[in-house]
Amino acid sequence: MPAPLRVLPDLDILSDTVAKHLAEMATRTLQKQDRFSIALAGGKTPRALYDRMATQFGGTLPWARIHLFWGDERYVAKDDDLSNFRMVKESLLDRIAIPEANIHEMPTGFIDPDEAARHYEATLRDYFGSGEPKFDLILLGMGADGHTASLFPGAPALQESGKWVVSTRAKAEPPIRLTLTLPVILRASSVYFLIAGSDKAEVLRAIWEGEESAGQYPAARVLYSRGPDITCWVDPAAAAYICP
Repeated sequence: MPAPLRVLPDLDILSDTVAKHLAEMATRTLQKQDRFSIALAGGKTPRALYDRMATQFGGTLPWARIHLFWGDERYVAKDDDLSNFRMVKESLLDRIAIPEANIHEMPTGFIDPDEAARHYEATLRDYFGSGEPKFDLILLGMGADGHTASLFPGAPALQESGKWVVSTRAKAEPPIRLTLTLPVILRASSVYFLIAGSDKAEVLRAIWEGEESAGQYPAARVLYSRGPDITCWVDPAAAAYICP
């Protein structure tokens, strides 16, 4: 079976619940170490979570000890409507007292996106030191095609085993993306999947029922892994074919 599945009544309750668990995880981890690292997800579903983090825990979490990274980014300007950074800035960063040095967004200003990927890998190496990167938590979503982060079905990026960050091309707008690679994701201590919407239901069913076709979905590569502690937070629409 894949990772544990938590079905919440709607996106609001899902966001409230995940925010509470995230805050508890950060507090618990910071009792044992100096810093807590999170790789954030883009897309529509996490926006409500970031809003809850700001409104419910903006004044209580020790943001000076929390470092925010990005799991993927669309290769657009930081102020573009499609920018994952802009979404997080508006929903979270502008509303909490977090040091600028703790915000590690993916760069999109290089002419060559491969150079941007190398630059971000250097950022990760500066943070994690000489060892392999090990995020305390990575937030992920899942697209209707089964992609996660910006790891799309059939993309060469799925086969990357040495690099931590790569540029990739998606059959979506905008096509050029930066993404963490699977080895980095699978080394995380914990992964939270946030999946909402009826357009995800068929792929989620195929993954959960272990169909042969499930192997084509990048999300399944994470959900069936035995590396991180994974929880899949899902709304009823996405879980419709699993929990009717």
